[in-house]
Amino acid sequence: MPTSGKLELTIKINEMPTDIRTVENGWKEFDLDCDGQLVRVKIKPKVFKKLEQAQENYPMWVAAIAGRMGEPLQGGFVLDQPNIQVFERKPKEPKPETASV
Repeated sequence: MPTSGKLELTIKINEMPTDIRTVENGWKEFDLDCDGQLVRVKIKPKVFKKLEQAQENYPMWVAAIAGRMGEPLQGGFVLDQPNIQVFERKPKEPKPETASV
């Protein structure tokens, strides 16, 4: 008998999705292409606001969208119970050049 586990997926994005659709109760739905795998995300307006605020407030940002694998779609699946965390991304400082002797 195999040991039971819980499968959770995390998808990272650093730009606003372009095909955002408003569905029932004002929820937002969009599709992501994850290395050729279609992932459909449907989130509450309050959670979607995190993405909008990142777009407005940070020149560079990354969002981690986590959830469980839901029902299958043609070429992918629905992300079930998604949650979003957004982080400001700081540009990497250039490494100081070492002096040649």
